[in-house]
Amino acid sequence: MDSKKLIVDQIIDDVAVLEDQGVMINVPVNELPNDIHDGSILILDENGYHVDVELEEEKKEDLRARLERLKNINNG
Repeated sequence: MDSKKLIVDQIIDDVAVLEDQGVMINVPVNELPNDIHDGSILILDENGYHVDVELEEEKKEDLRARLERLKNINNG
């Protein structure tokens, strides 16, 4: 099985809404790692779901940098 990258779009009650290449799927929260939150990046492989903390931090830093560039454009 190839691994898949999914993003936690939102958590509603006991269900996580995950985005898989533009397709939204619902997964019971109890099937996912305990430390997920909106925006978590999950890897699904033969061993189940895992949080990709490193990739999540890279994405956050990229968004921070983009926001900073936009602020500079608007103030410049």
